[in-house]
Amino acid sequence: MDTSTLIRWILVETSHPGNVGSAARALKTMGFSDLRLINPKIKSIASSPDAIALASGAADILENSSESNSLTTAVQGCSLVLGLTSRDREFGPPALDWESARTLVAQTTAGGGKIALLFGPERTGLDNDDLALCTHRVWLDANPAYPSLNLAQALMVCAYTLRESFRSKCLDANLLANRQEMADYADPAAVAAMLEHWREGLEAIGYLDPANPKKLMPRIQALFARSRLQKEEIDLLRGIAKQMLLRK
Repeated sequence: MDTSTLIRWILVETSHPGNVGSAARALKTMGFSDLRLINPKIKSIASSPDAIALASGAADILENSSESNSLTTAVQGCSLVLGLTSRDREFGPPALDWESARTLVAQTTAGGGKIALLFGPERTGLDNDDLALCTHRVWLDANPAYPSLNLAQALMVCAYTLRESFRSKCLDANLLANRQEMADYADPAAVAAMLEHWREGLEAIGYLDPANPKKLMPRIQALFARSRLQKEEIDLLRGIAKQMLLRK
């Protein structure tokens, strides 16, 4: 199996067409192709002259890229979703350095699992709602006094090092031991839907006050994110939420 086809590269709310073109060039150079654009600031950004110029021969990646308004749909079916950002967050998914994340990528692709890498807007990066759909928050090891990377540069670093991992046979037999477990992980879209079900259930039994929710749901979300829920566990938790709603 061509592991590169299992990886989705998702740019969220990109402002500059040149960054989209440069990202396409980086992906083609490193042997990847699945580029997805979520809510770009310019409609049809991939067909912009600046994007085409910066793609420099990778126009096919731009032409085959998808543009949509739904990040939830873009990550659907992915058991591993990595949000690239250097900013610490009080809540959200577990944080990993890129080296550790590459090991998870290797384990996931070894079992045929799909992966999404998310890159946020140039100025602000991924927001909390974006990270809520991630299984992990990932940072690149950089100068702590100035950890800022251009969007296309960050994507190139990830694409290059993943290519090196695949070429160096990072997907050895020792990484295949947990492939069934990896295959059974729920995708973040299913987790998000379950959390909404729980929010409704907690309101129904009076445990969550919608007028004064405080930080209850972000805390529950962070707890489940650390747990890496499996598909059957989602069904179990939805069953609990259903019972809460029946008590309304």
